Amino acid sequence: MPSEILGRRMMWGNWTTVSEFVLVSFSTLSSELQALLFLLFLAIYLITLMGNVLIILVTTADSALQSPMYFFLRNLSFLEIGFNLVIVPKMLGTLIIQDTTISFLGCATQMYFFFFFGAAECCLLATMAYDRYVAICDPLRYPVIMSRRSCAQLAAASWFSGFPVATVQTTWIFSFPFCGPNRVNHFFCDSPPVIALVCADTSLFELEALTATVLFTLFPFLLILGSYVRILSTIFRMPSAEGKRKAFSTCSSHLLVVSLFYSTAILTYFRPRSNTSPENKKLLSLSYTVVTPMLNPIIYSLRNNEVKSALRRVVRRTLGPQKL
Repeated sequence: MPSEILGRRMMWGNWTTVSEFVLVSFSTLSSELQALLFLLFLAIYLITLMGNVLIILVTTADSALQSPMYFFLRNLSFLEIGFNLVIVPKMLGTLIIQDTTISFLGCATQMYFFFFFGAAECCLLATMAYDRYVAICDPLRYPVIMSRRSCAQLAAASWFSGFPVATVQTTWIFSFPFCGPNRVNHFFCDSPPVIALVCADTSLFELEALTATVLFTLFPFLLILGSYVRILSTIFRMPSAEGKRKAFSTCSSHLLVVSLFYSTAILTYFRPRSNTSPENKKLLSLSYTVVTPMLNPIIYSLRNNEVKSALRRVVRRTLGPQKL
């Protein structure tokens, strides 16, 4: 058992209950730099919300975007909006008005929904990879396999996957005693910086957390990897260059989104603690909590001709052909 934990356990006789936490966030930076970061993150936040809402509206309203791929894309946009709402508003508050305190319940709630949306997104990205696998590798059976009912069940399973991991992880963490200090060295209540404040032996929890991470992060990633190995193998065997181009264009956006999300998440949670400073972890966390949700609608709208055409149709119906 680490000496720090042992020392904290010896103080249990007179520890006081922690009623709130303090998010260190970016408090070490100058006020001028924090103001610039506020403006930058506010712009990203608004772009993220508007972009994902636009994806939801377009894929719902346009009759040409009613295939399973766009049904799952709509679900991904809902997840990205939720993910952003959990993290960014509080972070903006810490930057502009120095509102760094967060209640015990508020911290637990933020962590719960962070786990929920994170696990659900990992599973949904795997579901989207499976959809592309069936579309390219088994196109004749695609309408049967990816029926409306099957898509609804797969989407519901992806959303539901967030509940067990969020419930177990959050309940377990906040059942530990917190003896002080209460400064969370992050811009949100993530598991590693919060568990560092616990004055008890957390080795069993850390084993469970590693198991949950493997099941809900690495396992979906391996499914995605396996799907794309089969997809690329099928594409390379296609006789025509046009067929290859069209097949690859249908999955390139998803592949780029997966690469962005998993590369930063793996760098954040699977590197040895001694090799990553808290400041570097904050930067890595920014990439998948703030930047990636903004890039997803941009990637899907700019790299997808069907979405671009649907956007033009929506604008034409809204403004009228004479204003285009």
